[in-house]
Amino acid sequence: MSDPGAPAPVTWPPSLWAATAQDGPVLSSLSGEVAADVVVIGAGFTGLSTAIHLREVGVSVIVLEAAEPGWGASGRNNGQVIPTLAGHDPSAMTARHGEAGERFNAVLRDSAQYLFDIVRRFDIPAEAEQAGWVQPVHSPGRFKVAEKRVREWSGLGAPVELLDREAMARMLGSQAWFGGFWNRTGGHINPLALARGLAHVATGLGATIHARSPVTGFVREGGGWVARTAAGSVKAKALVLATNAYTGEFAPDLAPDIAREVIPILSWQMATRPISDNVAKTIIPDRQAMSDTHRELYFARWDARNRLVTGGAAVVPGQGGANIRRQVAARLQALWPQIGEVEFDYVWSGYVGMTPDNLLKPQVPGFPRFHRLGPDGYAWAGCNGRAVALSISIGRELAKLTQGVPEKELGLPFSEPTPQPLQPLIRRIAPFALPLYRYLDRKEV
Repeated sequence: MSDPGAPAPVTWPPSLWAATAQDGPVLSSLSGEVAADVVVIGAGFTGLSTAIHLREVGVSVIVLEAAEPGWGASGRNNGQVIPTLAGHDPSAMTARHGEAGERFNAVLRDSAQYLFDIVRRFDIPAEAEQAGWVQPVHSPGRFKVAEKRVREWSGLGAPVELLDREAMARMLGSQAWFGGFWNRTGGHINPLALARGLAHVATGLGATIHARSPVTGFVREGGGWVARTAAGSVKAKALVLATNAYTGEFAPDLAPDIAREVIPILSWQMATRPISDNVAKTIIPDRQAMSDTHRELYFARWDARNRLVTGGAAVVPGQGGANIRRQVAARLQALWPQIGEVEFDYVWSGYVGMTPDNLLKPQVPGFPRFHRLGPDGYAWAGCNGRAVALSISIGRELAKLTQGVPEKELGLPFSEPTPQPLQPLIRRIAPFALPLYRYLDRKEV
């Protein structure tokens, strides 16, 4: 099976997920003028979750997708289900947003559990494994980071645990790390299978999804919203923009302030050939999802076919990620010498939406951003590599918001968009920060 979707600005290599996920629903493109209570732009995790939660309370909803459900970041990531932010603990969100930050922390704490509950409730064939998520530390000094993370999240009631070096070695089958943090509610899924499954659930509940219908713009008009495509329009009382790192890919003027506050970073994923059971049982034997504390992340998880799914980054990745195959293979062999020769059957890529808060410290991930577009109009962006679990819960919160639930009851800390004035330039030069990340990691070790 090839990657889904219509022609797009970027040609993406085929992924393991596209080769293994079930087909999505058969969808038509938008034609003519239609209406609904809510219009959602983007059929990734957030948009589909919003649609499902609206239909469960009987609200009519139309989702407009530029390609096909899961075509973007939702279907191209590593599939790790992680209930934390990448670079910030709960106290940082509270310091930034006060009570709204506290409510967000509660949403984030429960986000992985909520995703797996949704998968089970609707029986979505997403290869879901709730084996936990573990973050090993790559240097002794980083153990303090793990201690702080466990202290803060356990204070909020999260099922977290601090692991010493010996316990981490048993969990991961490697002596490469110095202990770390783990959360029992995390795990991993086939992300494209989840997106397509959510699309089936949404349409089964009565939502309308129009594929191959990129939105060219939206306006506040006549006491509601109008979202337009090349072939039609949708009128609705409320609007949700759920395009994240792809906000400017199909229509540069769709939401320019939001598009320019996000730096789309190309993330490369790769899947090994199936590994024998004898070897696999010595590498992350209980099948947790793992991503460590390197600035240039080391991450890995198993898929349902005994493939180790990992990834990497490169300043100039070359055609189809060819330049990073040897680098990542050598990394796996250093972490797990028992793996032997490493070959990759699939190498693919997609954008991660980063929102750097300090351009002088590009190695520090930013915060997610939530915005009011106007009356009954909302958007969020800036997953910073943590969208899989979070997006499903954010969709639930956005659905409530469009139906008049007060903001003080929801975990969405709103702010004004903060577009980066040099975003096009930053986007081009961002990969060149990779040597800095590697230098800082070596220096710390």
